[in-house]
Amino acid sequence: MIQVETYLIFDGNCAAALRFYERILGGKLSMMTAAESPVAAQMPPGSGEKILHARLDVDGGVLMASDSMTGQPYERMGGFVVSLTYPSAADARRIFQALSEGGRTTMPLGKTFWVEMFGMLVDRFGTPWMVSGGAPTA
Repeated sequence: MIQVETYLIFDGNCAAALRFYERILGGKLSMMTAAESPVAAQMPPGSGEKILHARLDVDGGVLMASDSMTGQPYERMGGFVVSLTYPSAADARRIFQALSEGGRTTMPLGKTFWVEMFGMLVDRFGTPWMVSGGAPTA
């Protein structure tokens, strides 16, 4: 079986972002800084506290991430959206509201022709999200 998973790159705030996602989405988080890695001596100077790899396992799904290392240009997130689908509209509303704290809503939650509840946002870390929930309406 092939696994397709999302891997996010942050500009030095990966640990804060993944802890935020863990608090909201639940799951099990593991993180390793560059200094903790087996290749620490090969990391660029000044990268020690940056996250080399993080993994959040959430109910059968996986979200992975890291920081860009010192000296590597950081390109803002773009051209993708992390999509979450919940069985109920209430769950979608709760998660949407939590993820949007300090971020910005790009499409308010509302009923659509395909599902009871759908909305889009960019969280305070720059990650774009689509949140769906409830029964299909089509």
